[in-house]
Amino acid sequence: MYKLGQRIVIMSDTFEQSLPVGEYGYIIAYDRNADNAFDYVIRVPKANRNFYVPAEDIELEEVLIKLEVDKLEREALIDFALATHNAELFHRVMNGEQETEEADNGGGEPQTREDFMRQVRLKAWI
Repeated sequence: MYKLGQRIVIMSDTFEQSLPVGEYGYIIAYDRNADNAFDYVIRVPKANRNFYVPAEDIELEEVLIKLEVDKLEREALIDFALATHNAELFHRVMNGEQETEEADNGGGEPQTREDFMRQVRLKAWI
């Protein structure tokens, strides 16, 4: 549940009430009526109106900024890896952090002979 006065962005218009999608607004009240589909009352300064909206139609501005920063950071890392011909960095960025975690887990303890043979047989079978 969002706090009063938080800055939000209108993401969709589920009930087709002519919401200004993509515009900023502020939460000014909660709609506590259990029989109502709306969760919040928001104020959109650009439209100079108040709207009743469900929680699915809005998102916090901070969350959207964080997602955009993560996307730009990933794109910059990909561009850097391609420019420097760093294949390891490129694969790590494209595949996520899964490869490094697997490598860290495998190198911690020595393998027993039986485990090694089991892995060789499994790879040979595949």
